[in-house]
Amino acid sequence: MRPRCPGVVPAVQWSVSGGFDAGAGVCRSVGAVGAAGGGLVSVTAALPRAGGPGAAGGTTGAADERSGAPDVPHDLPDAVLRPVRDGNAFESTVEHLATAIRLGVFRAGERLPPERELAERLKVGRATLRDAIGALRQAGLVTTSRGRSGGTVVVHPGLRSGPAPADTRTRTGAEVVDVLLFRRVVEPGAAALAAAAPLTAAQRAFLADALAAVTHAPDDASRRVADARLHLAVATLAGSPLLVEAVTATQSRLSELLSAIPVLRANIAHSDVQHADLVDAVLRGDAERARAVAEEHCDATSALLRGLVGRAGTVPASAAPAPAPAPPAATDPPTATDD
Repeated sequence: MRPRCPGVVPAVQWSVSGGFDAGAGVCRSVGAVGAAGGGLVSVTAALPRAGGPGAAGGTTGAADERSGAPDVPHDLPDAVLRPVRDGNAFESTVEHLATAIRLGVFRAGERLPPERELAERLKVGRATLRDAIGALRQAGLVTTSRGRSGGTVVVHPGLRSGPAPADTRTRTGAEVVDVLLFRRVVEPGAAALAAAAPLTAAQRAFLADALAAVTHAPDDASRRVADARLHLAVATLAGSPLLVEAVTATQSRLSELLSAIPVLRANIAHSDVQHADLVDAVLRGDAERARAVAEEHCDATSALLRGLVGRAGTVPASAAPAPAPAPPAATDPPTATDD
């Protein structure tokens, strides 16, 4: 097993003999666990693409890497920000970016990619993108500054930790069941495909780092963001853009439901075990086990939500969390022209 890395936060390390050492350190970006936003600082920027320079420097050596790995994407912004397809370019751009922020793809304190890059990813015009970013500012999700060092920075902490919106509290039972059933089909399938994919050392490190971010999240809100990122990370390693879209939509709807119930320590402890088992199965290449663990994890969440949110989609008064303080009013500075 690799030696403990000096000066990093204890995390989960994959060993050549198989399994995890919860006391070891992952020698790639894990030292940033616990920073603002609850996750790793710029994990997607710090880790190379599959087969790129430095790809062999992950948590496993070349002997552990499954050979012949294709270029499976593991950059969450690339995977989640898919081109806008419908005629509502402005509204869809706002939805895409806001969802990416709420799920922790872009975390509090991080700078959004340049306008030119975002416009290319979303296949929208620069004017449409600027209007969408303006809407995000008005909603209090981002702030923008001018100048060479300026840009658009995420200020929203991610998933809600306060009470759910009224429409979530009154969601119909059929809608709740539909979200949970859809997730039960999509996410276990993504986990099985990720386990079957030949992963590079960089991709293994990416997944181990995503797990460490959940385990070491400094607070409940940060943990929910990191949790969503972990499930998105598994989906990206499956190598299917459509699966990533499906898991993104599922996690967005799921976060609304989870915001309606209190954080339960027993459930957190159980989820930690299931998350570790899931990542273990993916890194060992055990597709059958990865699917089974993901199904068990989905079933546990479904049982909790059906019990506390109810099949009618309403939240019992005893289960509703206390109201969170209102966020400060958002300012609307001029949009930076970051090319």
